[in-house]
Amino acid sequence: MTTFVDRVELHVAAGNGGHGCASVHREKFKPLGGPDGGNGGRGGDVILVVDQSVTTLLDYHHSPHRKATNGKPGEGGNRSGKDGTDLVLPVPDGTVVLDKRGNVLADLIGEGTTYIAAQGGRGGLGNAALASARRKAPGFALLGEPGHSGDVILELKTVADVALVGYPSAGKSSLISVLSAAKPKIADYPFTTLVPNLGVVTAGSTVYTIADVPGLIPGASQGKGLGLEFLRHVERCSVLVHVLDTAALESERDPLTDLDVIEAELAQYGGLDDRPRVVVLNKVDIPDGKDLADIIRPDLEARGYQVLEASAVAHLGLKELSFALAKIVAEAREAQPKEEATRIVIRPKAVDDAGFRVVAEEGFYRVLGEKPERWVRQTDFANDEAVGYLADRLARLGVEEELMKAGAHSGDEVVIGPEDDAVVFDWEPTLATGAEMLGRRGEDHRFDTPRPAAQRRRDRDAERDEADEEFDTFKPF
Repeated sequence: MTTFVDRVELHVAAGNGGHGCASVHREKFKPLGGPDGGNGGRGGDVILVVDQSVTTLLDYHHSPHRKATNGKPGEGGNRSGKDGTDLVLPVPDGTVVLDKRGNVLADLIGEGTTYIAAQGGRGGLGNAALASARRKAPGFALLGEPGHSGDVILELKTVADVALVGYPSAGKSSLISVLSAAKPKIADYPFTTLVPNLGVVTAGSTVYTIADVPGLIPGASQGKGLGLEFLRHVERCSVLVHVLDTAALESERDPLTDLDVIEAELAQYGGLDDRPRVVVLNKVDIPDGKDLADIIRPDLEARGYQVLEASAVAHLGLKELSFALAKIVAEAREAQPKEEATRIVIRPKAVDDAGFRVVAEEGFYRVLGEKPERWVRQTDFANDEAVGYLADRLARLGVEEELMKAGAHSGDEVVIGPEDDAVVFDWEPTLATGAEMLGRRGEDHRFDTPRPAAQRRRDRDAERDEADEEFDTFKPF
């Protein structure tokens, strides 16, 4: 059964925004109480959060589809809908978020680091929020905006200071077990280690993490064996430690050849040339191993490697090894540039930036922009008044002017939005046609119904004005 997964494809979907409510206040003796429809709630986000207690992406391997909750619709009585609940997904430290094309979206390092993988949709406005001096009682509300959805790739790159590399059964897991409190599986057959092991080592005042990279064999950088699957785990390490088996039973192998093969695979993978190297001659407790270590040590030092001898079984040279690695790690940490506080950069939009553009395509005109596309998604096209409101917003934004500049004429096909989610209509330069029959957009026609008391008052005022005019006309000199 799989217990360690370091790469998954996650299908995320944020919550949809709740629809706004179109409602009119109804109360005894208040026949025209006005609009009181509430706004819809915001859809929940899908958020990735680094959690130190999580060490694998196994949960997302078994359940790759994750969705946040939707926002609730608004209600009458100015009651807004409840916001959707954010879906928080814990991920291991060192998780890299990529899109389908392999572009890095986020590199999550450090406890509590967050990334919004999918943003929830906005809630639609109710008719109470849409009311104005010209539109006293809107008979429509805006729809909730759909939440974002898509696929992201999660890759785990182990955050460790020291990486142990070497052939299978070279003793990497044994060294981690004696240098730290980690308890990896250990056996005398190849590919015992199927997942990277991680341990914490304390050497004096320096505390650092150490990890082994399993399955490095010739051709690993091209996908042979298990090496390519785990080579990404050495990218964040400050120092690489070559563990060479000086007591190998295979006659065709020798430590120097093993070192050359592993270095060739690291060079093929790329990006690791600047990391300091340390060579550990392991299993020197065996007489043949000690003799071989003495023979090859001068050659390794001539190549510029720092060479240390150790034995995980006999606990030989472990203290020297741990302190030597601690020194290199401390120097690497000091050489790293200090992290500066994140600068908040405000880039205001240009004064002449309308936030949209009109593109002339073959046979039609396409309108692209955040505002027009969002307004289209929030419009209820079954409601004529809502369609008129959309037309007013587009006209105020300057869409009609840009269409005229682009050469559009009455009856031309206009598309708003990208290809996969667009609205197509035949454009009329002025959308006031038919408004004379419907009345001004947003007006409540109940205001046109005469009220008897008000009508009698207006009639008395008119009669009084006529009498005053007659008196002024026949006034004697």
